[in-house]
Amino acid sequence: MVSIAISFLIMIIAVSVSSGFRNEIRDGISKMTGDVQLLPVDLNYISADNPISSAPSFLGAIDSLSGVRSVAPAVYRAGIIKSGENIHGVLFKGIPVDTTRENPADTVKLGVTIPSTLSKLLGVRPGDKLLTYFIGDRVQVRNFQIIDVYEALMDGTDNLIVLADIADMRRLNGWGKDESSALEIALTPAARNPEDMREMAGWIGEIALHRMGEDDDTLIATSVMDRYPQIFDWLNLIDFNVLFILVLMTIVAGFNMVSGLLILLFRSISTIGTLKSVGMTDRSIAKVFLRVASRIVWKGMAIGNGIALLFCVLQRETHLLKLNPQNYFVSFVPVHLNLPAILVADAAAYIVIMLLLLIPCLFISRVDPAQTVRAQ
Repeated sequence: MVSIAISFLIMIIAVSVSSGFRNEIRDGISKMTGDVQLLPVDLNYISADNPISSAPSFLGAIDSLSGVRSVAPAVYRAGIIKSGENIHGVLFKGIPVDTTRENPADTVKLGVTIPSTLSKLLGVRPGDKLLTYFIGDRVQVRNFQIIDVYEALMDGTDNLIVLADIADMRRLNGWGKDESSALEIALTPAARNPEDMREMAGWIGEIALHRMGEDDDTLIATSVMDRYPQIFDWLNLIDFNVLFILVLMTIVAGFNMVSGLLILLFRSISTIGTLKSVGMTDRSIAKVFLRVASRIVWKGMAIGNGIALLFCVLQRETHLLKLNPQNYFVSFVPVHLNLPAILVADAAAYIVIMLLLLIPCLFISRVDPAQTVRAQ
């Protein structure tokens, strides 16, 4: 029972952590860049010389697609930040301050929101000034006020995004109020699996191409899977590792139960012989021992599941176990209680274990009641 409990404990935690990584990373990327982006053909969306329309004629057709949650314009511009003797390159992103998307930039009003890594790197905090240089045909200098600090998904020194008001960034670029660098489409959670994201990017690209008006810009659609393939490859590797753990733990639990049932059968040889001598069939005797084994498996499953669910709830609420975001993209071990996946894992493991227990039941047919009764 202890072996079964430990095996199911590891399996449930593995499934929950894998699902947690996938949800946390997908949600984080969606909040920062959208799930699908409409960009200029040359993909040079951070240039001040390459604006696109924020309201193309086909926008309504995209917004009405099933699976599309919202469409928002964004303005990107590279800048250099100076604080004392510290200098660092960053990417500014301007978004509408009244956006309804769940985004750390919702707090941005008349200043900027910076990632926590940049805050630590430059030693600045909310309320401080952020002297910034924008390089182009001429050098432009802005002195932003820091409104807030947010925890970025990929919070490394090579991926620093400063969130600003889109109106400020448009004025900086000399653009009109209907111009932007890109259009970012956020999908519903149900449409964020790899197949649906690629399919949605294809549909959005077709709409942008075939319904383009005479005054519209030529745009292409790209999904976050195409922009960050290394992250999704890493998630697939985690899923493979989880599958390996599930198979390994099921085999370990199964063979522990096989050895336990064999010991039980060896100790009950005389009982098996007696039951056979009074007319009980091998199948009926096997059912008796399988029912005993099944109760042990169910108890072990219940204990393992209970401890695993308790751990997952505790980790989800407290973020007790921390991670290095440079290696894992997030600063804590994420967990997501995917109950359908947990139930499938439990059912599959139970079925495999019970099938393995049919192997020692073959021993029953080899018991000779005449010999066992004579031995008694």
